[in-house]
Amino acid sequence: MNYEFKIKNIIKLMPINTYRFTKLKTYTFGLIVSLASLTSFAQIETSIDTTAIKIGEQITYKVEVKSDSTSTIIFPEGQSFLPLEMVTSYKVDTIKDDVKHYKFIKKYALTQFDSGAYYIPQQKININGKSFLTDSLRVEVNTIKVDTIKQGLYDIKPIIAVNKVQSKWWIYALIILIALILIAFLLYWLFWKEKKLTEEEKIALLPPYERAKLALQKLDNTPYLEHQEVKEYYSELTFIIRSYLDEKVYDRALESTSAELISRLRLLREGNQIDLDKETINNLESILQRADLVKFAKSKPDVELAKMDRNTIDVEIDQVKESLPEPTEEEKLLDLKYQQELERKQKQKKIYLSIATGLGLLIATYIGFGLKYDFKTVNDTLTRQPYKILLEDEWVTSAYGFPPIYISTPKVLKRVDTSKQIPEEAKDKINVTAFAYGTFNDAFSVSLNTTFIKTPPQGGAKQNDDTEEESPFDPVLITEQVLKSFEAKGVSNITVKQDKFSTPRGAEGLKTHGTFSISIKGSNTRIEANYSLFIFTNKQTLKQIIITTPQNDSYADKIKARIIDSIELIAEKEEDTK
Repeated sequence: MNYEFKIKNIIKLMPINTYRFTKLKTYTFGLIVSLASLTSFAQIETSIDTTAIKIGEQITYKVEVKSDSTSTIIFPEGQSFLPLEMVTSYKVDTIKDDVKHYKFIKKYALTQFDSGAYYIPQQKININGKSFLTDSLRVEVNTIKVDTIKQGLYDIKPIIAVNKVQSKWWIYALIILIALILIAFLLYWLFWKEKKLTEEEKIALLPPYERAKLALQKLDNTPYLEHQEVKEYYSELTFIIRSYLDEKVYDRALESTSAELISRLRLLREGNQIDLDKETINNLESILQRADLVKFAKSKPDVELAKMDRNTIDVEIDQVKESLPEPTEEEKLLDLKYQQELERKQKQKKIYLSIATGLGLLIATYIGFGLKYDFKTVNDTLTRQPYKILLEDEWVTSAYGFPPIYISTPKVLKRVDTSKQIPEEAKDKINVTAFAYGTFNDAFSVSLNTTFIKTPPQGGAKQNDDTEEESPFDPVLITEQVLKSFEAKGVSNITVKQDKFSTPRGAEGLKTHGTFSISIKGSNTRIEANYSLFIFTNKQTLKQIIITTPQNDSYADKIKARIIDSIELIAEKEEDTK
């Protein structure tokens, strides 16, 4: 096979229907180039690396556009090469051709799995908002010879069921689970984790007596007396005894003067509220007065006296503790209940804070995604709207029946057994193939069938393809029969509109569409649905496509539009080459 052979098209680009050149002699082409350079310059060259391949081999289809560097060029994308299938669309290469112009090169890898003569259809290229068409190119697809001597022939294997493609719902579930775990960890870290207490917090949790004793020990470790800092020493010492009395005896001991505090202690003693002897009160009075002299009169007592006062305070703390009455069982019970109630309120507060924080994070996340993608999309994603899942899932593009119907659907269409629907006497004359996904009772369904007459009849209705031969099928009559079959299946309130329909490659048919009322499988309710019926006829075949979708569902409407845009048929002249 000669892969170096190339077919080339050179087109001087002015708007379509203004100038179009396919075969030009060298001198004519040079003249046109000179004239075109006075205005906006653009030139297209298309080529293929071979004109003949074997089944399954690939052709490299190349489009070269020579234009100004500022030109906006849109190359064809998608399956616009039918009946050839696009395998790969390569990135655009840019090469500087001369001072003012660049070459924009786009390549496609094409293939075909059926033998015959095919034409790569005209491709639309948009340059600076204007569309231009290339010429079609002819390609031969040859069969591979089978050596029947070394290898025997076998019957076609029967259709077998394949495992259904698993949904990717678990990915969304995993993302949600990870998000919930992160939120739970955050709440635990903020509210529930037992944090390590600082030294000050640990001391604050001690009972007043142990806290006072510990404070005296820490005072012993200070360098106040070594540095003759008697004022600071007495300030700390009196603060220790005042704090202890404030918590256990008189709750205003810290803010009272020394005279007021001693007067209060004597009053409590006389009222038999504390069992302090006079000597203890007198010792406390003496130390407090000496501390006042040190702080306010700049008195400097001997260091040993300061140490004696410290020991006296230590003893008096013990005396105060012993003088305090033991709490009654009732008081202990009340204190226990108070502590339990306090713990309950703290725990309840943590729960409320955790719930509020979690809800706040979820609401903030919801609002954030809603503002970015719109709230309907977010709601439909969270509720797993079935038609949204179908629209966004991986679609299947395939050819069904013979002659084939090319169509893209959310799910693969399954073959329907039609052997029982064809009378025995007609089985030798016609061949019917049918494929479907869903039924009328599922609201969303796609079905198609092809009726092929093995011996072309003479006469009949005029066909809808480009050929001048007549078809035995009348699209209008067939449409009426299909609508009657709808009614036989329980469909009611059918509205009918009819329009001409053309596929991207120009196959013409009759489109009948409208609404009807259907019963949903498994329930007694009826819903309103849309339907679209497409009928294509030629001298030997009748092709029908029926699509039903529920009304007032934007995702279902997008699914239907995408399916309709993908419909393509092989032209009659190409069918004859097989």
